[in-house]
Amino acid sequence: MLLWFLPVFLVLIMVGLPVVFALLAAPFALLTLDDQARQLSVLYRNFYNGMDSFPLMALPFFMLAGEIMNRGGITLRLVEFSQAFMGHLRGGLAHVNILSSILFAGLSGSAVADTSALGSTLIPAMEKNGYSRKFAAAITAASSVIGPIIPPSGIMIIYAYVMGESVAALFLAGIVPGIMVGVGLMIMVRLMADRYNLPKAERIVHKNQMMSATEYWVSFVLLRLNFGYILYAILTATTGITAETVNAAGETIPASGTVILGTFAVCLLAAHFLLMGYRKRVSHDFRIICKKAVAPLQTPIIILGGILIGIMTPTEASAVAVAYALIVSFLVLRSMTLKDLHQVLSRSALATAAVLLLVGAAVAFKTVVSLSYAPQILSEFILSLSENPLMLLFLINILLFVVGMFLDAGPAIIILGPILGPIFVDLGVHPVHFAIIMSVNLTVGLATPPMGLVLFVASTVSREKVETIAKAILPFLAVEILVIFLITYIPAISMTVPYLTGFLGCGPEVGFSACISPSPGIN
Repeated sequence: MLLWFLPVFLVLIMVGLPVVFALLAAPFALLTLDDQARQLSVLYRNFYNGMDSFPLMALPFFMLAGEIMNRGGITLRLVEFSQAFMGHLRGGLAHVNILSSILFAGLSGSAVADTSALGSTLIPAMEKNGYSRKFAAAITAASSVIGPIIPPSGIMIIYAYVMGESVAALFLAGIVPGIMVGVGLMIMVRLMADRYNLPKAERIVHKNQMMSATEYWVSFVLLRLNFGYILYAILTATTGITAETVNAAGETIPASGTVILGTFAVCLLAAHFLLMGYRKRVSHDFRIICKKAVAPLQTPIIILGGILIGIMTPTEASAVAVAYALIVSFLVLRSMTLKDLHQVLSRSALATAAVLLLVGAAVAFKTVVSLSYAPQILSEFILSLSENPLMLLFLINILLFVVGMFLDAGPAIIILGPILGPIFVDLGVHPVHFAIIMSVNLTVGLATPPMGLVLFVASTVSREKVETIAKAILPFLAVEILVIFLITYIPAISMTVPYLTGFLGCGPEVGFSACISPSPGIN
């Protein structure tokens, strides 16, 4: 009887019942009919426990940080920055749209927020510059899926919570795939430029740029700190000037603080002179546009930097991101007032409530999954199809792609993750690798007809029919599907960054091949 829970759930979704209620109604009905009413208390206890989680606190904080940044006028700054760099290319505004999505992904981690915020700005601008409205809406929807892939990512937090994986490892594993999607879309735009006669463009640098003294000096300092640290990392990696040494007694001696500070001071000074030299080669307005983007783009650096250095957990990093967003919006940019805060808090609270209710319902839904022995039955069925792991990965990608057409990424991960994850780990796929395969696949589903959520958001923003956008988006979906198969069959694409940073639980002495096995060695 309980094996009917998935068909019942799908029927409830098809008749229009919200996902959160369908996730609870299907198991409730089947447990009652199967004379297991005593399990109902477990079902609804799990519903509460599913929301009562410290790691999940990262979700509302990241959503709030994204809302503050968006309300504070950050979107316009990122668009101007992208226009200054890529507006001169053929199909320039399409490239600007994609680059803006890559940059915005580091702030919000949401495809819907990306489509709504960037679409309302870029779609009218693209239409004004000679692009068709359907093309503008399609590229906006296609590029918005980068949001949940590049960290921070809401769906990766959900996956890590459900499957017990490291949030930091998933964040780091998503960087390269996210950039690959963006670069792939840019290549497709360039290929389409001549065929569809996309408008030529010039480098767009708005004249008479102004910024406050506070923002100027904040950007001045941040630029030099960031560039100086990059030079410091390159210098120490190539020369080993701050490396640990071993004395005659075999004791490890770390580099002295004086050497470290002195080396960083030299790099900081070099960064200053290099930036001053570059300053003479560009116009005043171009420099100001770049400086306006420095403070907002520091957000992903703070999040990932804090996690990588080890001074913050992802949840703590999300809270720091909110604090930084408030400081930037209120004190540096001065683009928000206390009156704006009420609406920002309300919007983020409603969005968070919807996500947490969904997570709680899906965790309760897992109770029925375990009682029905569905994982074991599905595992036997999948393994009966083929003994070749590569073929099974191909089939599972097709399944996830179809699921993504009809079901939002969050519920799909919570429902299918516990079923599919253990199967592929047993077949030799690293759990972090499978997490990225599943997350990217279902994220692309957000832009896939007929039920892709961002298609409807893009339709609302552009006032273009969903069917029209769905046809125009097909070439871009082909690129994203190609990226999915690349990261599926080439684990190094997603696994190298977490491996090099030590977040896979093993180091160089174990070796990359051994480290990305399902049970890596431990340092």
